[in-house]
Amino acid sequence: MRRTGFAKAECPVARALDAIGDWWSLLIVRDAFDGLRRFGEFQKNLGIAKGMLTTRLHKLVETGVLEQVAASDGSAYQEYALTKRGRDLFPVVVSLRQWGEAHLYARGEAHSMLLDGAGQPVGQLVLPSRTGRALTWSDTRVRKAGARRR
Repeated sequence: MRRTGFAKAECPVARALDAIGDWWSLLIVRDAFDGLRRFGEFQKNLGIAKGMLTTRLHKLVETGVLEQVAASDGSAYQEYALTKRGRDLFPVVVSLRQWGEAHLYARGEAHSMLLDGAGQPVGQLVLPSRTGRALTWSDTRVRKAGARRR
């Protein structure tokens, strides 16, 4: 069964999910942020089937999240590097991480931690208003796209 595509949806969330919305793709992006670059590194770290990894990497390259580059060690291998579009997913990955930390772990349960350059835990992400005030979902609304003109 083929999944519904949202590449032309008016909703930016739907389009984003169409581009990178399955868990394997987000985990590949997470691993790229952690410094993994080679097919074998992704495959070993994730335990994902080679064919599935190939499909996900191809889609991430196609959508401009990753790009294939020459191996950093000068070998004949190709590596995958985050593009600007891919690096712009960093707050998304951090937000998912922080949500998971807050809601999916028992108190005191061990988990990986995201640290800043000084070795300190990263602070909680906050969605600021234009004036800097922290926003919650109840402070916002969505303006639906109007009918398209022909």
